[in-house]
Parts: sequence; structure tokens; C-alpha cells
Amino acid sequence: MGEARRIVVKVGSSSLTTASGGLDADRVDALVDVLAKSRSGGEKEVVLVSSGAIAAGLAPLGLRRRPKDLARQQAAASVGQGLLVARYTASFARYGVRVGQVLLTSDDMSRRAHHRNASRTLDKLLAMGAFPVVNENDTVATDEIRFGDNDRLAALVAHLVHADLLVLLSDVDGVYDGDPSRPGTARIAEVRTPRDLAHVDIGSAGKAGVGTGGMVTKVEAARIAAAAGIPVVLTSAVHAAEAFAGGDTGTFFHATGKRSADRLLWLQHASTPQGSLTLDDGAVRAVVERRTSLLPAGIASVEGEFSAGDPVELRDARGRAVARGLVNFDAKEIPQLIGRSTRELARELGAQYEREVVHRDDLVILHP
Repeated sequence: MGEARRIVVKVGSSSLTTASGGLDADRVDALVDVLAKSRSGGEKEVVLVSSGAIAAGLAPLGLRRRPKDLARQQAAASVGQGLLVARYTASFARYGVRVGQVLLTSDDMSRRAHHRNASRTLDKLLAMGAFPVVNENDTVATDEIRFGDNDRLAALVAHLVHADLLVLLSDVDGVYDGDPSRPGTARIAEVRTPRDLAHVDIGSAGKAGVGTGGMVTKVEAARIAAAAGIPVVLTSAVHAAEAFAGGDTGTFFHATGKRSADRLLWLQHASTPQGSLTLDDGAVRAVVERRTSLLPAGIASVEGEFSAGDPVELRDARGRAVARGLVNFDAKEIPQLIGRSTRELARELGAQYEREVVHRDDLVILHP
């Protein structure tokens, strides 16, 4: 914590709202106290990824619990988002800090132009002394709303802004080796590799019932960030001050990999495959083990409707997705390429067909 200059903090709905819905001003102020003080000396820059829009909109709309249907979730987000950013604006104003709102979806993180624009906006907000508050654009998101993707979004934002540390704040003070409500369970202080959690049943639901993430998505977000070279602290919001002071709280995930190219992180964790290519055994070995490009000769079949540049899954003969890549041909072009060499295709169809179906620089391995 002491060495981190740029930090991304993610806070969940249950840490900001009451169980029945509606913002808890005291909880918001307590979090802002910690965040504002952490950057008061000018040595640290902080970006906040905040859930809470849907939860904040429940009480004003007379909803007693989080609705299950998408339309009412989006309506609650529409009302709650304004309340959420207004609360942050008022709270940070106590410290003379301006707030800048940035609404994103996972789709924004996977589109290169949107990604660049988001990066520039966040960098400029930090340079101008404003405090960026990022939230998923729940009023237009679809699947993202239902799968607690603000945790994953936080990991992607940490990569986007070249953060030195990701802090995930929850209603549980770390990862435990069992149900934390039961006697005899212990907090896991450090995770050095994913194998350290192989024996742990992470569970799925948060306590308050107003969010969707739970511990599963937080651990997955920690793994994404750690694999991209960003260490992670996972603790409870009530221990945020202790975490920022470098105290022994929560679970610390050591970085397990190196920073990858932006497009590869989008491809693996934020893209939605538009189709799939089934490979023969030789092509699977070449792509997965030798990390080569995918050539037409190694393709057995094609499914889906996609255009050149779209993400597609690469599957083995059993249907398991082994990789994901950006394809260089439209779906309708590929059947005439299947099983043929690039030299043969160039001779028959033209030089533009003497290229890879998926280049190795636009490919990520999912299952080595």
C-alpha cells in the first residue's frame, strides 16, 4: 500500500446501502473520508469503481427488494445513479474535491476506440485533481447487470489506468477457508497462486442481498488483476482505513503475471465471442502448446455469424473452448477455406487469402 501511487478501489452495493435499499449517507461519508485522506498529500491517485445504482433506486421507487426482471432493474438504476453520484459529490465536497462520473460497460472495455477514450478521460480527471467515480452503465447493460460484473470491471479499469494496486471492498473482511459465520474458520491472509484457493469453497452470495457479486466474482476479479501484474487487497469497507494505512487486514493477492497488451486482456475477460471455430487435434496442439497462429488447414468447422475483426472461440473436437481470438475473415468466407493451405488459397482466390485465420498476436489461450 505504501508503494502504490495509483490505486483503483471497488466498493459493493451492500457497503453503501441499507438492506431494504436506499443509500446510507453515513456509510458513504465514511468511505469518502478514507479515500479523500489517502490522496490529500498528493502522493496517491485513486479511482473509485462503485456499485450501488440499482440498490439506491429501490426505496425511491417503492421496491422492497432487488427486482429480478431486467426492465425494473434498469429503471431502478436510472433513478439510483443520479442519487449515487449526487451523494458522492456532496460528500467529497467536504474536502474541496470535485467528482467526475464515468459510466462504462464491459462492451466499452472490449471496443478499442471506447477503451482509448475511457483511458484518456480517466487520466485527464486525475491530472486535473478530480476524483473519478466509475460505475457500470446499468441503465443500458443487459447480462452485465445479472452477473455482478462491477468486480470484473474494476480489474479491467485497474489495467486500463495502469494501477499499482486494486482494493476490493466488500461486506466480508477477506477470503476465509470456510463459511466465515461458522466457528473454527480462518482468514486467508495471502494468496500467492490460484492453487492456494483450490481447496476453498468460496460461496456465492453477499449478506445484504442488494448486490449480485458475492465472493466468487471478487476472487475472480482478483485473479484477473493479479494475472495482469496488479496486486490486490480484498477486505471489508469498514476496514478500508486500516487497509490504506497498510494494516494486516483482508486477503492480499500477489501479482502472478506480467502486464499484457490491452487488447489481450479485453479479449480474454471482456469480449463476447460471436461464433466459434472447431480445430483438428494438430491445430489445437499448434495453437495451445506452440502458440502459433491458426491457419485454414487446421479448421474442421465453423459456427455463428461474425465479421472480420470479431472475437471467436477456438474449440477442440470435444467442444471445449481452448482459446479466443480476433478472426480475419467473415463467417461466410471460412467454409471455402477449411482444411486448405494458404498457398493453395492464394493461388485460387487471390493473395488476400494467404494469411492466418487468427493471428497469434490477436489470440489468448483459455485452457493450456
